[in-house]
Amino acid sequence: MPNGVRNGSQVATDAGRIFGDLRGIAARVRADLEAEIAESSLELPADVAPAAEISRFAREERARVLEAGVSGLEKLAGHREDELGEDEYFGVEAIVLLHGRPAILVQRQDFAPQRDEWAVLDGQRAAIRESLARVGRVEVTGHPSLDWIGTAFLVGPGTVMTNRHVAAEFSRFEGERGRWSFEYGMSARVDPAEELPVDTDTAPPLSDPILSAPAPPSPAPAPTPYEITEIIGIHPDVDMALLRIEPSASDGLPTPLAVAADAPASLPGRPVYVVGYPAWDGRRNEPESMRRIFMDVYNVKRLQPGAATDFTPGGLVMKHDCSTLGGNSGSPVFDLADHRVLGLHFGGRYRSGNLAVPLWELLDDPLLARAEVNWV
Repeated sequence: MPNGVRNGSQVATDAGRIFGDLRGIAARVRADLEAEIAESSLELPADVAPAAEISRFAREERARVLEAGVSGLEKLAGHREDELGEDEYFGVEAIVLLHGRPAILVQRQDFAPQRDEWAVLDGQRAAIRESLARVGRVEVTGHPSLDWIGTAFLVGPGTVMTNRHVAAEFSRFEGERGRWSFEYGMSARVDPAEELPVDTDTAPPLSDPILSAPAPPSPAPAPTPYEITEIIGIHPDVDMALLRIEPSASDGLPTPLAVAADAPASLPGRPVYVVGYPAWDGRRNEPESMRRIFMDVYNVKRLQPGAATDFTPGGLVMKHDCSTLGGNSGSPVFDLADHRVLGLHFGGRYRSGNLAVPLWELLDDPLLARAEVNWV
């Protein structure tokens, strides 16, 4: 095997688990590429040609990567793993991340119709839209280097949950008073919008099946931000913070999400989804890989389906394989079956795996009781 392939990604080596029919996926991706090439050969109107030219190079690069991935899938299907080259290995990763574990853009509080492995999302659209509306981006004012930090979600009446390492960017512990408070000169809020704009010069073409969604026929009004007014507490044992919020407008707050009070009957392999704001961070991800897969569209809301992969009863960590990045810190991990929040995503690394706090394990925790978490 070429250098770097043998110790490469679990993403690629798990392709068979994620897809099952590797040859079928390879044929489907090849057909999509052929259709895209045929479409791109059509002459475009003069007013849209310049924008199309800008994206053409990125599309050609993506096509090259996916063609190598098709070859890699065919070799994996034939049990010829030892013949995979570096480009084929990365191409398989790209197909897994784009098709098997996509990061679907959210626009106008909705998402594009899905097919194949994730066509099931369309049947759950109404419930997923309710989930989307209760997740927001944590934004800060007065921070020396950041204007937003991560993700938070509504778990109780006037309460959001996020990670300890997110809240630590704008809070401090007052030992003499025994409580957490804001850093001097800083404030924070949770914005449930922060989506990729529709019909702007900077947005990718809405016909792109991977990057964007067609505008829903009756888009809901954009939700208003919530001001963070109090740090309820930082959990001493897990990467969790609970924050008090108030609406910025007179609309009030939506009902909180349902948080799982008990574990699902079976967890490994269970379909789940994450909602959050994957961010560009060259320190934590592979820059070239992320640019190819996310097409330089970061920091906006995405729906990221996948599966729970591991959990040890009594432990405080569950694992999942959704395609997350740094800005997903604080994202909820939803059960696709009943849309309860199973976990609080707190970490992971591209080519390695993702970690979340299994919330049902904290059912009797005093901090979550003080926050009035909506256990269901």
